[in-house]
Amino acid sequence: MRYWLMKSEPGDCSIDDLAALPKQSVAWYGVRNYQARNFMRDQMQLGDGVLFYHSNCPIPGIAGIARVASTAYPDATQFKRNSKYFDPKATPETPRWFNVDVQLVKKIALIPLTELYRHPQLERMRTLQRGNRLSITPLDPAEWKFILTHLVRD
Repeated sequence: MRYWLMKSEPGDCSIDDLAALPKQSVAWYGVRNYQARNFMRDQMQLGDGVLFYHSNCPIPGIAGIARVASTAYPDATQFKRNSKYFDPKATPETPRWFNVDVQLVKKIALIPLTELYRHPQLERMRTLQRGNRLSITPLDPAEWKFILTHLVRD
């Protein structure tokens, strides 16, 4: 089992939006970074743990716990001409972009980014590294465990 931090802008899909969806599950669409795509396509497996992270908002941070609920499949938005995620080089026969489904496990009290920076146990966490802008990053099992046991408050 692996662990991931996945960023979503609350204006696009917040933890509350996820909780309101059928089966509390959403396709993690629109990723247009090759490294993040490769994480979904090549490494994510059913049941992997996910920290659902609100980004590009007044108080960024971890807003929930989720799990990977599907294996990777082509992101349908790459084929839709009216989508901001349209990719003219992608075809159904040779898709370039993939997504997985993410399902809510539980909503938590927001753990702000500023709180994550306070803990030396998280100093190597990719999201906290200078210059990191990836929307999906792997978590070390020790980081996952520390966050769930020391920072998550119901």
